[in-house]
Amino acid sequence: MAKSARDQQLIELKDTISELNKTVASLRDMIELLNRQLAESNQERDNLKQQVDYLTKKLFGRSSEKRKEPIPGQMNLFNEAEDLQDEKAAAAEEEIIKGYKRKRKPKATQAEQFEGLPVETVYLDLPDDQKNCPNCGSPLKNIGSEFVRRELKFIPAKVTVVEYYSKTYNCLTCEENEEPHIFKGKDFHPHRLHGMGSSSAIAWVMYQKYCNAVPLYRQEKDWEQYGVKIGRATLANWIIRNSAECFAPMYGYFRKKLLERRFLMADETPVQVLKEPNRRPESKSYMWIYRTGEDDSFPIIMYRYSETRAGENAKKFLDGYTGYLMCDGYSGYNKIKTARRCSCWAHARRYLVEAIPKGKENDISEPAVQGITYIDKLFRLEKQIKQRHHSSDAIKQARLQKETPVLEGFWSWLDQAWAVKGSRMSKALIYIRNRKEDLMRYLEEGYCSFSNNASERSVKPFVIGRKNWLFCDTPDGAVASEMVYTIIETAKANGVNIYHYLCYLLEQCPSKQSSEEELESFAPWNEEVQEEISHRAKGSKL
Repeated sequence: MAKSARDQQLIELKDTISELNKTVASLRDMIELLNRQLAESNQERDNLKQQVDYLTKKLFGRSSEKRKEPIPGQMNLFNEAEDLQDEKAAAAEEEIIKGYKRKRKPKATQAEQFEGLPVETVYLDLPDDQKNCPNCGSPLKNIGSEFVRRELKFIPAKVTVVEYYSKTYNCLTCEENEEPHIFKGKDFHPHRLHGMGSSSAIAWVMYQKYCNAVPLYRQEKDWEQYGVKIGRATLANWIIRNSAECFAPMYGYFRKKLLERRFLMADETPVQVLKEPNRRPESKSYMWIYRTGEDDSFPIIMYRYSETRAGENAKKFLDGYTGYLMCDGYSGYNKIKTARRCSCWAHARRYLVEAIPKGKENDISEPAVQGITYIDKLFRLEKQIKQRHHSSDAIKQARLQKETPVLEGFWSWLDQAWAVKGSRMSKALIYIRNRKEDLMRYLEEGYCSFSNNASERSVKPFVIGRKNWLFCDTPDGAVASEMVYTIIETAKANGVNIYHYLCYLLEQCPSKQSSEEELESFAPWNEEVQEEISHRAKGSKL
């Protein structure tokens, strides 16, 4: 009986131990689960902290991505290419890099600032009653003049009204025979300008809005200062109707010449258009920018309005294009199947810049800083190569020789880089890895650009204007903006005086019936046009 009691006690103890073991295992699983949740919470906290730091930097930090000073030792930490060179070549390379440091532009003298302007000479003379010597009373003799100072004089604009009358003639002999013949004078110039504005007035309104970013309501007030009451609706009609009449043929010709180039750049930026059909006023529309690369040929910069950001818009505009296309990581550009896509190294670098923890900008142990060091080296090499070589073949060979080893080191670093999922560094690594082939494509031809910075600079004039006039009222106004911005920025890129070129086109009035030879004769890269505009600009200064 006692034996059975002990056995029963042993069984109960074993059951208790089994229960305790299950409890311990359950608690261990719970601890592991809580540790994982804690780690995830800590990581989520760190990611949110990174996001707060990033947004704070965007709001209050400097927008420039340039470093204030180089990271100590960065030139010899990741230079696998130099490790393969002998010491003399490495030293020469170091001297070259030092030699290309950016120098401050010397301050221009007053004579250089006012070069090309007409000069009015004013002599400071003595009063007539002081032209005798105070000692002996003899008349003073002029022995020369001495320069005192130079000042800039501003002459405000002047508005005048020009009235045209056609003189009428009659043949008296025919009149006696009861067969009158009437003849009227003509100016023999095309005149399709809409409204009473002359080419100079319309060009000035366009220049003020699209070059100086002055909204029409402020221009309306400005015209009142000159004694003319012109409503902003009238000014808008001048722009819309005359751009559709005179600029549309040139816009189509620019697009044709653009698609003939071997390398193009593209970007896009939002714009608000209030009265789009079947859309709310708050809807976001887009202005696309397409431009030529940084080769030796004449530049073309074009703008294109669309209601959406769909890739079909870019595909339609670049229909049939078979060259290289440099753009950012937006997937909409993948619709352009015929183009060879190039990705921008400045965008790749920007992702790494945004992944640097706060206060770690010069910490070389940070993976993002290490990646930036490689890309900065590529940018320096690009600058050196462009300064030394000008032909596309020479640029291609120099890139393959000097940049390929740095690229190999960068991709080797990228293969070993790791980041916590969801962090900004993780997003940067994913972005770069997904675009490796496109980032390397610029090596295929020397005329391909290394970054998309040129098109981002072309976006800036539109963005500055948008901050002032805020929105377009109608789609017609947005289309007019795309054409006027195209004319202005292409003229600016070709070194042509913008205002006088606008006047020139409005006077010539290209039409849909104009041949390609005629349109070419109106282009801002045409030498005869450049001479004509230069002559007009000089004449306006006299």
